[in-house]
Amino acid sequence: MSKLPDVRGRITYISSHAKQEDLYAVYETADRHYWTELAKCNQQEFEKSGTEGKCIEAREFIIALPESFPNLYEPDKLLQLFTDRFKEKYGVECVSALHHNKRKTNYHIHLIFSERKLLPEPIEKTATRNMFYDENGRHVRTKKEILDENGNVRKGCKIVKKGEVYERNLFTAKNKLLKQEDFVDEVKHFYTDLINLLVKDDKEKLHVFDSSGLYLATKKIGKNNPKAEQIQTDNEMRMRWNCEVGRAIVSGVSEMEIQQIKKKYITDRIRESVDIFGSQPERLESIIMTAVTVLALLISKVLDKARELSAKFFEKETVQTVAEPSEGRTVQIIPQTDKVPKQEHNLLEEPTIDLSAQKRELQPKTKAQTTERETPKIPPKPVMSAEAAAYPKLLKIYKELNRQNGSIFDAERERNGLELERDSLKGLAKLTKKGELQSRIDRKNEEIDILKVGLSGIAKSYGYQNVQKFYATYHKSYSAYADYREQAADWEKAYGKGRHRQNKESVLERLKNPPKKAADYQQQKTVKSKGRRAR
Repeated sequence: MSKLPDVRGRITYISSHAKQEDLYAVYETADRHYWTELAKCNQQEFEKSGTEGKCIEAREFIIALPESFPNLYEPDKLLQLFTDRFKEKYGVECVSALHHNKRKTNYHIHLIFSERKLLPEPIEKTATRNMFYDENGRHVRTKKEILDENGNVRKGCKIVKKGEVYERNLFTAKNKLLKQEDFVDEVKHFYTDLINLLVKDDKEKLHVFDSSGLYLATKKIGKNNPKAEQIQTDNEMRMRWNCEVGRAIVSGVSEMEIQQIKKKYITDRIRESVDIFGSQPERLESIIMTAVTVLALLISKVLDKARELSAKFFEKETVQTVAEPSEGRTVQIIPQTDKVPKQEHNLLEEPTIDLSAQKRELQPKTKAQTTERETPKIPPKPVMSAEAAAYPKLLKIYKELNRQNGSIFDAERERNGLELERDSLKGLAKLTKKGELQSRIDRKNEEIDILKVGLSGIAKSYGYQNVQKFYATYHKSYSAYADYREQAADWEKAYGKGRHRQNKESVLERLKNPPKKAADYQQQKTVKSKGRRAR
């Protein structure tokens, strides 16, 4: 967002085909006369306030759009949609234009909006007596204050006679909400949600950067920016930190630890540097590099410890597998719980005697009652949620990230070995082999940097803003999938194949060993059928 001291000139600039090479559409919610009156009103209010600086007549947003939109939507309708949504939400008049840059790589909207609203009826103030104004438009008490030596009214001064209108307001006061810092973030979320509804490819979905999160934001380099080289260097260091954060998350470093390192070695150090040395952007590189080194050391410790624990666990499992058969015993592990089992709980309750129930039990049961009691109601089988259904796909991404992290870890160990070999050189070997080892170390460092960038790129290639966002989605999906599997297993055990198998076995058992009465009846039936055949 930017402030506009000359709103009419800016409107002309963004809406002129002569001044814009790739202008696709222009849309206005009010006529141009509105903006002329708005500029006049703002200038009058600014003069009354007596403040220094420039008068802000309006404000402007520049909204970047995905590059697929020119092929998906008509420019006129797209621009109208974005402008009307803004006006509906904030109730202010707008002028907008849809542009492309020369290289056709930046499809964007210029949205100019007013901070004031038009009043339903103008508010006019009428002079109850003659009013005098000096050259600066300020009201003075007497006529003498605006007269020259000859008694004539000085040039630029004016007199408003009694009964005339001396002030006419067409607009309300400026909306304070549109000046606040939170307003820009609100609009970012508002338009990000709108854009994400329109994109067809999930990889093009946008995200609003969280400045209080683990990552560092990169800065945009504008056209003909004199500090472009410094900004480019800062962006490279910020990306180095962001890559290291992604790797730390994959390696198992907690987000709290990463946040602590960021605060201690970046946020606090930058504040201290500004307090002591003033604004010196060139000091940012060394500050971020120190933080990256501290985080990399923590990652190495976490990975080493994880591999040690994995090795110990593997050895323990191997020893148990070999020792248990020779001992010839099994150990049953019973989980402890604070809950009383359902059967025990029922046994602890006082029994109650229901005479009416006993009478009903003594009465002969009808066929309908017997069928109703013998046929249990089976609850519906658990259904897999969308989060749980996404788990197999997310698991593949998770494994891919871990494989990439393993490659980085192996490359770092090779580099560390080369550094130890270089530092241990002595005598003639130090002169002959040091250069060769250093070049190998440099190549290995380049390889590690590429692998780290690739680690962050894996998450982005699947449509996630960063590794942190992917892991948050993955953990939710994992929990949902685990809950579904547990519920499905419980249902299957109670009402699924196991129950049907028991019913089938009981039916076969009854056929093999029928009741006595049924067997006698079957025997009599067989004798009668043989008699009929004999006759």
